[in-house]
Amino acid sequence: MNWMMKPFASMSLSLMLVSLATANDSAVADESAPHSEAGFVSLFDGESFDGWKKAEENPESWVIEDGQLVCKGERCHLFYVGDQAPFKNFHFKAEVMTTPGSNAGIYFHTKYQPKGWPKYGYECQVNVSHHDPKKTSSLYSVNDVADPGVKDNQWYTQEIIVKGRHIELKVNGRTLVDYTEPEGKESFSGDFERRLNDAGTFALQAHDPKSVVYFRNLRVKKLAD
Repeated sequence: MNWMMKPFASMSLSLMLVSLATANDSAVADESAPHSEAGFVSLFDGESFDGWKKAEENPESWVIEDGQLVCKGERCHLFYVGDQAPFKNFHFKAEVMTTPGSNAGIYFHTKYQPKGWPKYGYECQVNVSHHDPKKTSSLYSVNDVADPGVKDNQWYTQEIIVKGRHIELKVNGRTLVDYTEPEGKESFSGDFERRLNDAGTFALQAHDPKSVVYFRNLRVKKLAD
């Protein structure tokens, strides 16, 4: 190489390395940035519980850390009560990360209750390695999943789509539950209806003191009736 070209080659290489580093930094930042998708509305501002209401039992089980909703403690459910509620037909998305041995859940078509396990609506299970055999993306005790194909300590995207009596649950874009509720479906039991209502809201579950689970980028798009 001509000696006069060496400084320019060195400068070009340096600029290339800086560009690559900047691109990598941006990619990392984008992983935790709120998603912007056509028609979707954010349900969590990343800073406060505005639009959310804790159950009266063990409210300390829900905290906000680094823009994430975190459950860690005794049973407590966190209900969405913001302006977007109620929801009938919708497409819901959230990023979720479990830690080893943890259990949680995402309820839909439910309604606020101060204590106990939510009676109304369905639960989308959140569980990768907890001993409960009903794993992540199970339509709990209705259409259960044994292997969701995700790992603890890694973020995954959970989708819940309700259109009429049809329910679809997806993890990282893959459909794990495709269920149509029978007309006139009766309650599962006196404690749990496990059926769709005219409309309802979402609730996140803190299950037990050993379960630590993270939620972020919660958003929803309402669908036409």
